Amino acid sequence: MNENVQAEPQSELFESYQEYTDASQGSRFINYLVDNLFMQFVLSYGSGYVVGYLLSVIAPDFLYKITEGGESSGNVILFSLILAYFNYFIYYTICEAAFKGYTLGKLISGTKAIREDGEPLTFKDAILRSLSRLVPFEPFSALGGRPWHDKWTNTRVIKAR
Repeated sequence: MNENVQAEPQSELFESYQEYTDASQGSRFINYLVDNLFMQFVLSYGSGYVVGYLLSVIAPDFLYKITEGGESSGNVILFSLILAYFNYFIYYTICEAAFKGYTLGKLISGTKAIREDGEPLTFKDAILRSLSRLVPFEPFSALGGRPWHDKWTNTRVIKAR
């Protein structure tokens, strides 16, 4: 046996280990509700106004065609749906990446998203979480425990306070 090898005290082995408490389903529902209300009433209005203004300046004929043409009302719905998905993706990606795992809903409920290893989210993690949320029926995956956007990206939402 080598006498030069010294055993590390157990306290040093576990000093970087921190135990986290997962956010409750109630907290996660509040996150979802607040974030979606914010997106629907603030972001959608703002981005719709900006896109409408830009279209009126750049392509007024196209804007007239998609809004006034009775046969092309499906275009307005499709255009609105694309803009909504874009807002959804941008909101979650920017918030979770720039604000270290927080969104408006998470700030209100006292939770935040982290990686499973306890490290803060990276920009890549935030993008992947946002893309996972765009899968149809993804919000219903939370009814079975951990939502897909957590499982697929090896992240979790924890109590922050």
